[in-house]
Amino acid sequence: MPDAPPWKDLDLFAPTTEHTLLAETLRDFVEREVEEQAAEHDRSERFNHALFLRAAELGLTGITIPEEYGGAGMDATAAVMVMEALSTSDPGFGLAILAHAILFAGNVWVNGNEEQRRRILPKVCSGEWIGGLCMTEPEVGTDVMAMRTRAKRDGDHYVLDGIKTFITNGGIDENTLGDVFIVYCATAPKTITSLILEKGMEGFRLGQKWTDKLGMRSSFTAELIFDGVRVPVANRLGEEGEGTLHMMRNLEIERLTLAAQGTGIAQRCLRVMVDYANERKTFGVPIREHGQIQRYVAETFAEWRAARSFVYDTARHLELGETGQRVDADATKLFAAQVAKRAADNAIQVLGGNGYMGEYVVQRLWRDAKLLEIGGGTLEAHHKNLTKDLTRDPSRVI
Repeated sequence: MPDAPPWKDLDLFAPTTEHTLLAETLRDFVEREVEEQAAEHDRSERFNHALFLRAAELGLTGITIPEEYGGAGMDATAAVMVMEALSTSDPGFGLAILAHAILFAGNVWVNGNEEQRRRILPKVCSGEWIGGLCMTEPEVGTDVMAMRTRAKRDGDHYVLDGIKTFITNGGIDENTLGDVFIVYCATAPKTITSLILEKGMEGFRLGQKWTDKLGMRSSFTAELIFDGVRVPVANRLGEEGEGTLHMMRNLEIERLTLAAQGTGIAQRCLRVMVDYANERKTFGVPIREHGQIQRYVAETFAEWRAARSFVYDTARHLELGETGQRVDADATKLFAAQVAKRAADNAIQVLGGNGYMGEYVVQRLWRDAKLLEIGGGTLEAHHKNLTKDLTRDPSRVI
C-alpha cells in the first residue's frame, strides 16, 4: 500500500503538539475542577472567582494573547478548544472566560496601542483584573448604531454618560464591580468610539444585578452606569470613530467561540444520552433498542459532528484581528447554537422525567443553550448578515 498523503494525518481538532497538550490540560481541568462546582454555582447564581483564578494559572484567560503580554500566544483553534471543553460542563463559567479573554483581552491586543497592551494585558491574563465588553443598552441591542451612551471630548478626557446592560463580568459579586471594560459609545451621530473604563473612575458604578436568569447562571450579569465619568483620552482604543471597526474585528472570533460553546453543550448532551440509553430498560430491553430513542441519538450525533467540524475548520482559517471570515463565523454560530439546543432537547426527551430534573445535567444545558440563539448576534441577525453577504458575492457558495 502506498504511503498516505501528509494531509491525511491532520487532526482538525488538535492540529499541533501544543494543541494536543492543551486538550489534555483542559480535559483534566474540566473533570477535576469545573465539573464538581457547576451545578452548585448554577443553583446559587454565583461566579466562581477562585476557579477563574485557577483558569488564569493554566493560561486560559489570555489564550490568544502573545506571551510578551502574559498570554499563552495561541490561535483561534485553541480559543475554540477552551470554550468547547468548558461548555461540556459549565457553559456559564465558559461565558465568563469568553467575555474576559476574547471580548476584552483580544480586543485590546488587536485594537490597542503598545502602552495600553503593556499596562493592561498582563493584569488581565494573570486574572488580577477581570474584564468585559459593554455594547448592549436597555433600549438598544442589535441596532448598535442607535446606542445612546455618549462620550463628549473635554480636553484630555471624554465625559461619558449612559447605561449598558446584560454585561457579562459586569460584577464579580453583587457588591463588587468588574475591573476593566471596553465601552462602545457614540461620540457623534452614527460614530462609535471605544473607551477603556477602569474600576474606581468617579461616576462609574454597578447598577442592576440580573438574577433569576434562564441559563448561564454561573456568569455574573449586570447593568453598568456611567454618570459623567471622566475617561482619559489615553484610554481610547484607536482613533475616535473606529469603534465600529473594532466590533467587526472582534465579532468573528466572538461568534466562533460562542459556536464552540454550542458544540461543547451538544457533546455533553450526546454523552449523557448514550449512557442513559445503554443503562435504562423498558419493556425488558435497553431503551437503545427502541426506534424513537435511536432517532434522537443518531440525529444528535450527526448534527454535533457536522457542527464541530465546521467550527474547527473555520478556526483553522481564521486570522485573529483580521476581517473577511464573517460568513463562516456567522454560519457556525447560527448552526451550532441550534444544534446545541436540539441536542439538549433530545437528551431531555430520551431521559424522560429524569431529564427534566436538576439531578441530571441536561436540563441545565438546555437552559444555557438558549442564550447562544440570542447573545453575540441573534439568529435573525445571522440570517440577515449571511443573506446580504452571499447575495453580494455568490461565488462563496461555489
